Amino acid sequence: MKVHAIAKSVRMSPRKVRLVADAIRQLSIEQAFIVLEATQNRAAGPLAKTLQSAVANATTNNNLDRDNLIIDSILVNEGQALKRFHPSSRGRVHPYKKKSSHITIVLKEKAVKKVSVAQTNDKKQKNDDKKETAFVKKQTTKGGKK
Repeated sequence: MKVHAIAKSVRMSPRKVRLVADAIRQLSIEQAFIVLEATQNRAAGPLAKTLQSAVANATTNNNLDRDNLIIDSILVNEGQALKRFHPSSRGRVHPYKKKSSHITIVLKEKAVKKVSVAQTNDKKQKNDDKKETAFVKKQTTKGGKK
């Protein structure tokens, strides 16, 4: 099951957020939080908040175990830009944009295979049956007429 969280209009350039997002992609939740705490980039704050929100969504809404969650994907898209002007000499202006980002984090559960004793016994029984039928077929086809 996949769970997601979205942070919109984060006042930070998408290029700068993607640098930190690439560092935590495909990590477990605990490892991702450790990397975000150690990162000195300003983009680590909004990414940590969004990741925390995704974990809360998974545990409360979908009753998933926090220890089995990993990051499936992180999308950092461009948000709306604020257009501003910088005054220049001789009455001119130089336009620039203050960019924003939309951050989407998707979590999924690890694939955990639980094999019970009954299932392993069933597999052994099936293999024994296959061997037995193969042995019987060999005996009937060897040296005799059909």
